[in-house]
Amino acid sequence: MASPNLTEVARHYFVNDIPGSTIPASRLRGILERLLEGSPLTTNGHNYLRQLGLTALEQLARGEITYEMFEETAAAEQAKREQIAKAEKEALRASIIAWDAQQQAREAAAQLEWEKDPKYIARTKNKALRARYDIELFIEQEHFSQLMNILRRLDGGQRLTDDDVLWLRTEGKDYFSETFQEAFHAREAAFFAGEYRRTSDPWNAVNASSHYRKCRQAQEAHDLLTSIPAQRQNASKLRSAIATTHGGVMRDLGHLESALNFGTQAHALTPKDFRPCTLLGAVNFELGNYDIGQDWYAKAAERGASERSIDQDLRSILLHADQVKWEEIKAFLLRDDPVRYSWVSNLHPHKSTSKGKSRDKPN
Repeated sequence: MASPNLTEVARHYFVNDIPGSTIPASRLRGILERLLEGSPLTTNGHNYLRQLGLTALEQLARGEITYEMFEETAAAEQAKREQIAKAEKEALRASIIAWDAQQQAREAAAQLEWEKDPKYIARTKNKALRARYDIELFIEQEHFSQLMNILRRLDGGQRLTDDDVLWLRTEGKDYFSETFQEAFHAREAAFFAGEYRRTSDPWNAVNASSHYRKCRQAQEAHDLLTSIPAQRQNASKLRSAIATTHGGVMRDLGHLESALNFGTQAHALTPKDFRPCTLLGAVNFELGNYDIGQDWYAKAAERGASERSIDQDLRSILLHADQVKWEEIKAFLLRDDPVRYSWVSNLHPHKSTSKGKSRDKPN
């Protein structure tokens, strides 16, 4: 017959709740094995059982009671031990909970005190302001004060000065995030739209519309431009500016044929102005008329458009093109001038994530 395992022996003697009862070579385990063998215990063994409070087991070991009598008494002793252990465990748990609560209260008080610190308040506000405009990169110490001053003024509803804009486009360009730029253009658009309502000067509507486009509000630009009375569109330069801007708006809204018509009107009005030419170049590229588009860009360059601005136009078109058109434009440009357009190979196509919004394009 197989020998009982450690747990079975401990249960037999109603001491399985005591950890030492199932640990080999422990003192209690040795006593249990002697009892199981029927061997007498030493005086130290009896003393140890009394020390553990195992009165019934000590009596059984002395032969003073039968196992049947031992079972009843030992079970009661074990139940009492388990009850005491449970109470102690609950008391310890309550003590830990109380200590944790006190610690949390101390930390909360310390945090509350810290949050009253003017430096903490300023730091928190600055952090929130930067997050609002998606400025996540590290700000150089010499730029911090100027940048935060600009952000606070813009966030407070003020327009930025020309010096502010110049700094953001040069020394502070790394901080001029897309969200920041859109907020700036939205503020400018609102200002010029307000000026147009106040003065009825069409140039204010043109300026407002240009800014509306750059903050993805092409529909607002369209509505504003169509509100200009025909009788106030007298000078050719003004009519050309309106047509060029409106053509860009139509391009943003995806109405390319309409954009083409506006660009043609603008070029007829001011044939020496490069702006209608760059618009017609961009629209023709988007329509797939690459040779015609390149001719218009050449005309724009002849009339003063910089190579950099034309390349920015083409980059924007590429970055908003689908995979097929991307490959077509890339192949066309590299075939036309592989040195000039070598930068195309470093761009990678991606899907636009601005659904439902106008695209930010320069023309």
